[in-house]
Amino acid sequence: MQGHGQAQPVKPPPPTGLLVFLRVFFVVISVCSFGLLGWTMMLRLALVTRKSLDWGLFVATFAAEVLGLVLIGTEPGEEIHTVGGWLGLALLLGSLVVVISYYLAADIRHFHQLGYAAAGYAPHQQTPTSTYGYPQSPYASTTGPHTPVPPMAPVPQPQPAAPTPPPQRPAPARIDQVRAELDELSDYLRKHEDGR
Repeated sequence: MQGHGQAQPVKPPPPTGLLVFLRVFFVVISVCSFGLLGWTMMLRLALVTRKSLDWGLFVATFAAEVLGLVLIGTEPGEEIHTVGGWLGLALLLGSLVVVISYYLAADIRHFHQLGYAAAGYAPHQQTPTSTYGYPQSPYASTTGPHTPVPPMAPVPQPQPAAPTPPPQRPAPARIDQVRAELDELSDYLRKHEDGR
């Protein structure tokens, strides 16, 4: 009998400070080169995510920048006078804006999802199992992933004469923590108010 095999260990994302530095660094060198080095952002993104879409966008960005440079380079003289020259400049600067926007959004999304995977759970996924008739909440515990609990078969119980209220679902641990902190804060404010 074959199983699923061992799960691959998930590498935690780099520190947030390093990620912010790299994002700012690549955007700054692209802006300072007036779009000529915009392909560096897409190359880094393609190397990090390893998605074929990002590799395709890297090639498209590089081609657009080369075409813009060629159109500007064929301009006679020092200034831009022709439609081709203006088109090349628009291609360089326009692709710079689009590439910066996509790079920042995709890079942030990639490392955000990587952070969720390293924490032990995948974002936007709910397990179909339920415990005692209630859906299992991903926020019920902060200790890590939950192990599925098979639903229990109902045990017939004698019916009481008076109807009983439905069982209350226990509050998640996080809500209890927030309530305790709010209680502490209101006690502190009451003590502080008495001194005035």
